[in-house]
Amino acid sequence: MLLITLAGIQFAHILDFMVMMPLGPILMRELGVGTHEFGLLVSAYTFTAAFTGVLAAVFVDRFERKRMLLTMFALFALATLACGLAPGYWTLLAARGTAGAFGGVLGSMVQTMVGDLIPFERRGRASGTIMSAFSLSTVAGVPLSLYLANHFGWRFPFIFIAVLSCAFLLLGWKMLPVLRGHLPTAIVSETERAHPLSAMAAVLRDANHLRALVFMALIMFSGFTVIPYITIYITANVGIRQEDIPLIYLVGGCATFFTSRLVGRLADAHGKIRVYRLMALCSMVPLFAQTHLGPIPLWFMIFWSRLFFVFVPGRMVPAMAIVTSAVQPRLRGTFLSMSGAVQQLAAGTASYVGGVMITADASGHIVGYGMVGYLAIVATLTAMAFVGQINMHTGVSTAGRKV
Repeated sequence: MLLITLAGIQFAHILDFMVMMPLGPILMRELGVGTHEFGLLVSAYTFTAAFTGVLAAVFVDRFERKRMLLTMFALFALATLACGLAPGYWTLLAARGTAGAFGGVLGSMVQTMVGDLIPFERRGRASGTIMSAFSLSTVAGVPLSLYLANHFGWRFPFIFIAVLSCAFLLLGWKMLPVLRGHLPTAIVSETERAHPLSAMAAVLRDANHLRALVFMALIMFSGFTVIPYITIYITANVGIRQEDIPLIYLVGGCATFFTSRLVGRLADAHGKIRVYRLMALCSMVPLFAQTHLGPIPLWFMIFWSRLFFVFVPGRMVPAMAIVTSAVQPRLRGTFLSMSGAVQQLAAGTASYVGGVMITADASGHIVGYGMVGYLAIVATLTAMAFVGQINMHTGVSTAGRKV
């Protein structure tokens, strides 16, 4: 129930981020904006999330985990409601930035609680359960949100997510344990007590932490140069109807719902780095295909999209287990807040770079997406080479009992 509750919180903020991408064609039409402006809508969320991730790293290990997580989640719900009430492009941009400021911190805080409570030998399976939130968002959340957008307007998905977040907020208040055990070790001296940046400095002095941060940045960059523009590309170039987009997400999400937990078990059984490299190698095939497809039937588009969903987000399961285990337990909250900030900054930069590299020609077709795919593959190869340099700790923090 602990993992299900954390996965529910993860589900809400992942859905809020993900729903923007399939809404691309609708938002561009309704708001009268182009690919660059849409890319900024996606990037606004990630850039503010990166900023607050760095800010949270200063103080996150100084507060009780549950109260901190639920406070951020409540503010995220309010910001998402503001997205649904925004009267135009610029107010929506501001609301997306505010949602990112609170939502971007949630992922790292959920992973912090996993690292505090779950022993190393089962952390891959725990990450798989948490990552199943991504699958559920694609199976149920995104298709339902697109249905609401197609029938009632683009505002309704955000209102739906805000209401859903309130339900998970109540569940979290009831189910999550109070975690204070990290507090005695988070501040180890009066000198550190006087300098709030000391925990960040301790993280940055550790070369292993820096390698893990670079590794996560490479993974996020390789995915988010491509992901935000998939719907725009397949509707403009591949010939898929907007009404068929929910089916693509439904099939892809169903596949990842089962494979994410399988990948987690494989990572625990056969080695997290080995399984990550295998998943990353396989992910390059759909990365290439998704950015080079021409007009194809819907069933063939579903085939490629399913492979994309399984391998590109699926490689995050062993990757998060690796990164969560790379940090010294007493600095886990600070490190994972910084890791979240790095991930969001990399995703925002990737989304912006992707938006700059692609354009729409006179006939409405997307040009330059193939080069985006090549860039994503290069980043993936670099991450595969880099991951072997990361050392992992196998202990559990004193912040909570073993699960």
